[in-house]
Amino acid sequence: MITDKLLRVSEDQAVTVTAVSTDTIDLKIARDMGEGHNLFMNFAVTTAMVGGTSIKFEVISSANANLSSPTVIGSTDAVVTADLTLGKNVAVAINPQIASNGERYLGARYTVSGTYSAGTITSDIVETVQDGQKYYASGFTV
Repeated sequence: MITDKLLRVSEDQAVTVTAVSTDTIDLKIARDMGEGHNLFMNFAVTTAMVGGTSIKFEVISSANANLSSPTVIGSTDAVVTADLTLGKNVAVAINPQIASNGERYLGARYTVSGTYSAGTITSDIVETVQDGQKYYASGFTV
């Protein structure tokens, strides 16, 4: 997974209550977002989440830079706190027809159940998902 600072919507953002990403991607600015390829938003837990019950990760678009009145274009089910440990990655597929919504800004929303006392998340648009798991055939030595 290769990340690009221009395609980052949250960097170590503290998530304690429901919130939108601190940054947005302006779709009117010419840049290569991987058009013609499957795109994902990778949500990486950079500090373990403490407290709360669960978080639902959403990719959103909006006509406004502050991401008010968003349209959800990809989401997860609620991910329980026990699974939101340091290094956890959650990938959400992005609908390839982003521009057809007619909305200028792309970002993320964290829908929180309960109240978290600690935890940070970094979110990036990526072309591939790295799950960190490697499996080898039985008897194979690495």
